[in-house]
Amino acid sequence: MAVRVPSMELNRSPPLLSGGRGKTCLQKPFIVQAKRSGGLEKANTRSRGPQASEKLKKREPLTRGTVSAPLPVPGHIPRPPYVGSNKMPEISSERQMQDKDTIVHMKAACELAARVLQNAGKLVKPSVTTDEIDKAVHKMIIDAGAYPSPLGYGGFPKSVCTSVNECMCHGIPDSRELKDGDIINIDVTVYLNGFHGDTSKTFFCGEVDEAAKRLVKVTEECMLRGISSCKHGVSFKKIGRRIRQQHARADG
Repeated sequence: MAVRVPSMELNRSPPLLSGGRGKTCLQKPFIVQAKRSGGLEKANTRSRGPQASEKLKKREPLTRGTVSAPLPVPGHIPRPPYVGSNKMPEISSERQMQDKDTIVHMKAACELAARVLQNAGKLVKPSVTTDEIDKAVHKMIIDAGAYPSPLGYGGFPKSVCTSVNECMCHGIPDSRELKDGDIINIDVTVYLNGFHGDTSKTFFCGEVDEAAKRLVKVTEECMLRGISSCKHGVSFKKIGRRIRQQHARADG
């Protein structure tokens, strides 16, 4: 919907702008664009017709369940330095350069996180709670001799992040049961040999509508485009610009 400025503003004589080579042109009226629908709803309407937005409106809003107590970690497993404090750890301003030995440890942490995530995704089905997923992830991590990084990070009470539907990220596992048609992002991070391995993926629960499938597909493609832009000397801004301009905007 386009919203124009009041008529008293539009009735003023518009200023003249230079058009080059002695030419002049009239400045265009100022128009403010107001969007009433969200990006997902708009994309869904384009791909499936007017009925799609009505279907989105009928989706039940996400409700909060009961959060159980944090799970224990065996004493022999090394903890990250932030454990035991509810304060967010400070980000080091020092530039870190990794050698061959530390890269081996980084890969080991990331490979463990990837295996845990793959197994966690197999648990996604209707009636399963995110708390059950948390317990399974917790056990897989400590059985491998690692520490679940989210646990105790800034006071976070769980061992994995589970973000369902409109929960954007870092959702806290609770007693809510997954429902047919949900999408859930599982974010696994492990602390192994002094390094964190971090990975996440969005999974479908049962039969998911086309709008949700498209959202996940485009998001994954954006991630891959961002990764392909990573190389020595490239700024974070350029990586984000490539995702935004070349893919996300084109797909709504």
